[in-house]
Amino acid sequence: MKIATMLSYAGGFKQAARDVADLESAGLDLVWVAEAYGFDGPSLLGYLAAGTWTVELGAGILPIYTRTPTLIAMTAAGIDALSEGRFHLGLGASGPQVIEGFHGVRYDSPLGRTREIVEICREVWRRETPLEHRGRYYQMPLPEGQGTGLGKPLKIIAHPVRPEIPIWIAALGEKNVALAAEVADGWMPILYIPERAHDVWGASLAAGAARRDPERAPLMITAGGLLAIGEGDDVLALRNLQRSMVALYVGGMGARGQNFYNELAVRYGFAREAGVIQDLYLAGRKQEAEAAVPDEFLELTTLIGPPGYVAERIAAFAEAGVTHLQVLPLPGPGQTPARLVEQVRSLMG
Repeated sequence: MKIATMLSYAGGFKQAARDVADLESAGLDLVWVAEAYGFDGPSLLGYLAAGTWTVELGAGILPIYTRTPTLIAMTAAGIDALSEGRFHLGLGASGPQVIEGFHGVRYDSPLGRTREIVEICREVWRRETPLEHRGRYYQMPLPEGQGTGLGKPLKIIAHPVRPEIPIWIAALGEKNVALAAEVADGWMPILYIPERAHDVWGASLAAGAARRDPERAPLMITAGGLLAIGEGDDVLALRNLQRSMVALYVGGMGARGQNFYNELAVRYGFAREAGVIQDLYLAGRKQEAEAAVPDEFLELTTLIGPPGYVAERIAAFAEAGVTHLQVLPLPGPGQTPARLVEQVRSLMG
């Protein structure tokens, strides 16, 4: 497995970028940069590209509704050029609250749109012919009778560093996971429990794999969680730092009846607890919602404990097919994030 992390820049992006340089020296393989509704991801990725040399850089994720397909392709090609071929394009649908609430764009047909965006990006990067796409959701150039009628097929002016850039899809639902297994280079789940992943997603992954181009490499998977290595109750207590995130996602990320993360917790076997968390969170009782998150859920979605135990968790993720172990280091006294990454590398054997 490779080692990845999600960049946290709550304390300032420039400091976070300096931290990435240290992690790079420690053997970090890939760093993901989120966008959500904060700073835009590509600006931060360009900054990282200038200050790193070997670590791969991933957009985790660019929401598919916030840019045209060709702009997504151009942006990916630009960051890939700046980083000399180190970029990974993560795509996802986000959710109606962000897309319709913050961007004012209709949230519709995420599966069909994602499929077409993947096709368009790859066609743009190959640069074999001027772009012509006749899909259900995107048409380039615009058909006759739409627009001015002056549009014509064009190639991207720049020459991409690579004719293909790895495309990852963030997906949880059965159909979306099947789509990722069919057309993407990588899959980005969240709140991943390796021991239960096959029961939840096995059929979807198999269905997508059956339709996958046999010339495309096997699907990559990135998953993991909070990382702390050490003995004693103080270390195990760090699992509680996951509570607020789980409560937010399972309880409040989306409306009742349309919360992908709540549905995931149900499929994992935590139906009663997922209902309680959502009821409390939507009632404004956030601390009670956090307290209702099962300890078992926290344990299974983190990498926290003595070295031997963390090694067992790493092995479980590997057994489940994870290719990029995603760690969020929580250094204890005398530790640094870079040192924890080095420890993980040694525990992988």
